[in-house]
Amino acid sequence: MRLKPYRTSILLAIAFTLVLSTFWSMPQLAFIIFISMLLQLLLFPAVNAMSIHMGRGIAAGIVLVGFVFLGGVLMTLVTSTFIPTFSSFITNFPAISQEVQHIPLFEHSTFFSAEMDSLWEELRQLSVDALRSSLSIVVSVFSKFIDMIIIFFVTFYLLKDGTAIKAWVANLFPTSDYSRVNALFDRILSALRSYIVGQLSICCITGTVVFLYYTLRGLPYASVFAVVSGIAEFVPVLGPTIASAFGVLLTATTSVNIALQTIVFYIVLTQINHNIVYPTIIGRSLNLHPVAIILGIILGGELLGPAGMFLAVPIIVICKLVIEDIYRDRQHIRHIAKTSRWRGFGHEDN
Repeated sequence: MRLKPYRTSILLAIAFTLVLSTFWSMPQLAFIIFISMLLQLLLFPAVNAMSIHMGRGIAAGIVLVGFVFLGGVLMTLVTSTFIPTFSSFITNFPAISQEVQHIPLFEHSTFFSAEMDSLWEELRQLSVDALRSSLSIVVSVFSKFIDMIIIFFVTFYLLKDGTAIKAWVANLFPTSDYSRVNALFDRILSALRSYIVGQLSICCITGTVVFLYYTLRGLPYASVFAVVSGIAEFVPVLGPTIASAFGVLLTATTSVNIALQTIVFYIVLTQINHNIVYPTIIGRSLNLHPVAIILGIILGGELLGPAGMFLAVPIIVICKLVIEDIYRDRQHIRHIAKTSRWRGFGHEDN
């Protein structure tokens, strides 16, 4: 088989394999670059709109500063209610765990009681270790702060020069396939933009709805459950399921009737999110089967921990689009070759 017609497909496969391998070999660098790309995709439309009236660099700076300011305001509003409630939740956790163990369904389950005791012991030991290693925590926080600064700088230059960078990368491939590679990059960026905007929207919607439900029902720790449910949406399928089970389990300590109502609430919320909100905001451009998502999240968690679970779906999307592009190109080449043979056969008959 001649490899020359497939050289761009081979180069694409090798390039994306090398890029994705950096998530395992250099996770910190890869994570910084990937988060910067997601922020660039999120802020790109605003920069495009503003760059009509001013320089692109100035527009990128204004949008990025505005995003940081808005994020800081939102974080302050959330933490002002979340931190006191979360502290109360941690303080009362031993009593809550005892109440959970006395739920009729679990009261006589030795296994469940042992698991709850083990969970509490792990949380207690974690807090002790955190106090003992305060210096390490300070260093870690400082390191993360430096990472955030780097992310904002990389995001700024991606917003400012992203189009030129994309063209430069596309030019590294054979000139005859420049349009194909450029179109592939556009499809990947469009899918990732749809994903990140959709996920942020669903996280905010879910967190707000859960907060209102717990507040209107007079249930405790409303902000804790809201934050847990919102963050859990970043891990599709598995995240919402675990957050729902967590919420139902703890509301069962209040009343079995309320727990049943909470089960109905989470089922309705999940169905609305994944059948109405998710398709409307993101559309069906990702077109990923739930089994692929679950297996990808598990694999990502095994390789990179929480960061891998968060990045699993975007990476699966990228792999899917690259494989589809290579497959389409292969089919196109085979079609051309088949057509050429038939034309040659016709000329020989003549």
